[in-house]
Amino acid sequence: MPNALLVYPEFPPSYWGGKFALEFIGKKSGFPALGLLTIAGMFPPEYVIRVIDMNMSVLKDSDLEWADLVFTSSMIVQQDSLQGVIGRCNRIGVPVVAGGPHPTSFHEDIEGVSHFLLDEAEGVLPGFFRDIKTGTAKTIYRAPEKPDVTKTPLPRFDLIDMRDYYSMSLQFSRGCPFDCEFCDITKLFGRVPRTKTPDQMLNEFDFLYRLGWRGNLFLVDDNFIGNKREALALLRAVTGWQKTHGYPFSLFTEATVNLARTDVLMDAMIEAGFSWVFLGIETPNPKALIKTKKQQNTSKKKEDNYLLNAVRKIQQKGMEVSGGFILGLDGDDESVFDAQIDFIQEAGIPMAMVGLLTALKGTNLYDRLKREDRLLEESTGTSVNVVLNFKPEMDSKILIEGYRRVLSTIYDPTLENYFKRCLTMLEHVKPTPNLVKNVGKNELIAIVKSVRRQLFSKQGPAYLKFLAKVARNYPRMLPEAIHLAVMGYHFEKVTSQQIAIHDFKEFLEAELDAFQEVVASYLRMGAQGVEALRDHVQEVFSRVHERYELMQDDFQYGVQDALESFRVAVNDHLYQFTPQATLKA
Repeated sequence: MPNALLVYPEFPPSYWGGKFALEFIGKKSGFPALGLLTIAGMFPPEYVIRVIDMNMSVLKDSDLEWADLVFTSSMIVQQDSLQGVIGRCNRIGVPVVAGGPHPTSFHEDIEGVSHFLLDEAEGVLPGFFRDIKTGTAKTIYRAPEKPDVTKTPLPRFDLIDMRDYYSMSLQFSRGCPFDCEFCDITKLFGRVPRTKTPDQMLNEFDFLYRLGWRGNLFLVDDNFIGNKREALALLRAVTGWQKTHGYPFSLFTEATVNLARTDVLMDAMIEAGFSWVFLGIETPNPKALIKTKKQQNTSKKKEDNYLLNAVRKIQQKGMEVSGGFILGLDGDDESVFDAQIDFIQEAGIPMAMVGLLTALKGTNLYDRLKREDRLLEESTGTSVNVVLNFKPEMDSKILIEGYRRVLSTIYDPTLENYFKRCLTMLEHVKPTPNLVKNVGKNELIAIVKSVRRQLFSKQGPAYLKFLAKVARNYPRMLPEAIHLAVMGYHFEKVTSQQIAIHDFKEFLEAELDAFQEVVASYLRMGAQGVEALRDHVQEVFSRVHERYELMQDDFQYGVQDALESFRVAVNDHLYQFTPQATLKA
């Protein structure tokens, strides 16, 4: 029987990952590798399957030696880890099968892979397994059409230890009717949302329930309400299931802002047990929204404060709103930075994901910027690198400095602004049973760790004031307040390190400029100067190393390329004058 090892590459620390918040509740990862677990359900019965999530456990050489085939699925942000996995497989001699969003868009740039399964797996796996059995497997497989997701099998949650995850994940639909210029979702999954049946989804709910899962459940759809009619049918079915089982799952998902226009959907989400929704808000600047083809975030009637009112309406129904925001859109000017800060604070969006615009390969934005000769380099998709891969309309330095200011304001070291908008949210959100959570073992652990780490830190005064106000004005929401505080800790940690990464890169540039200015003066001193220059370079490398060591281990990966480029630049510059002076960092 062939052995198949399904490997999920590691995610670098990011706002989405929640790494530093998970430490408070003893969890190793936020979400399982739903794509790989779904693929596992499609394997022929003769395969022996193992799953290794590198965000949970170490991938050992013995694991790779056991495997006849290694399957991976990855997103762009996981590409460095993926390359490491591929390299190890190549050294051991086990074939690699790669799929997922990143290989689908960038397979031409990925070396060492034996077989690419591109697009959606349902459309390519049967043919691949047929060919691998006959020894005729091809290098690249592409799906001829978008698959019917009603035929997608149960994800194999039985292959993982669910206790180590914060939340389980299920997928109801693929695709989105909108075509935002910067988004690759419609390119990957189409503009006609394809949905599973209510019975199919309830079967997946049942499977998780039978395996013992209780708690958070993320419906990972990029736009849960892309097909409103089918979403409503599902919600009504889920409501009945939740009532029958005593509401074992607390649900959350992603949707578009126009959710606020449909009371029946919002009411149905509350009835079904939803407590949180992520919205792609992007910017309060209507001009930029229209330029990026995101008209659904604007009011046809020119309504004042349309986005703010939409957030408020969803909150008043009983769901917390998290939001994605983008800086660097065409149509933005320098006023956008204060506008973003003011909107996030006034709307009461504690968990605001603010990023620089990235031109992703395959998107309409990428194609437009390429035509306009504004592309710089491919993006890594890494949220902790302050890097532009295109020429913005705004001055690049102003944009990056403004971005830093937005982040350091909404997640300042004291978290004062963060806790203010937590209180704003609690003031407006309706305390439904889904939001008023019981205090269990994990919650007690989180409370103790939160008090220890946050009360006696820079966050202490704002933290204590926040909890005191919640206890006085919203006592039933205290468990949620602790959750928010822990998430604030995570966001501040990621923000401070993101800024540290950018500062380190600027430090390297300054060191290189200074070195280039003095090297010639040393070399004019002859042989004695060469020796002095050698000592000077050692001092430079020593300063760089000391600065590097001050960074948190989890974020040092973010400067590895810059560090190597610095070392190469120093030695290349030396070699032009005197080959014998070349040194290693």
